[in-house]
Amino acid sequence: MENHIPVLLLIEDDPDDAELTIFTLRKYNLVNPIVHIDDGEKALDFLFGSDENPALILLDLKMPRIDGIHILKKLKGDPQKKGIPVIALISSKEGKNYVKSFDVEADGYIVKPVDQKQFFGAVSEMGIASRILTAP
Repeated sequence: MENHIPVLLLIEDDPDDAELTIFTLRKYNLVNPIVHIDDGEKALDFLFGSDENPALILLDLKMPRIDGIHILKKLKGDPQKKGIPVIALISSKEGKNYVKSFDVEADGYIVKPVDQKQFFGAVSEMGIASRILTAP
C-alpha cells in the first residue's frame, strides 16, 4: 500500500503573499506537498470535487468572488470536511473578531505576512503538529 502524504492547501489570491508563505513553509523542510490555489471557486472545486482532505488549510479571508468566510462556513458545515484544520490568514486590522462576526471560527489565526514562528506557534496551539511532516 502506498503511503499518501496529505497536502497543505494554501488558498491565497495575492501572489506575493502566496510566494512568501510557501517560502516560509519550505524553509522548515516540510515533506507535505503544498498546493496553492488563488481563487475561492477553484478552492471549493478542489475541496469538494475530490476525496482529498488536506492536512491543513491556510485560508486568506479576503478574496474576490468567493471569499474565505464562505469557504470556511462551507467546510465547517460539512460532516466530512469539518475536521480539516483551518488557519485563517488575516490582516492585523481584521483580527479574530472579524471572522467571529460571521458566526464561524477558524481553528487558528495568523496575521499576514506569515512567518515561520507564527505558523508553527499556531500549529502547536491547534495540536496538529503530527499532520505537518518535516524532513530531518
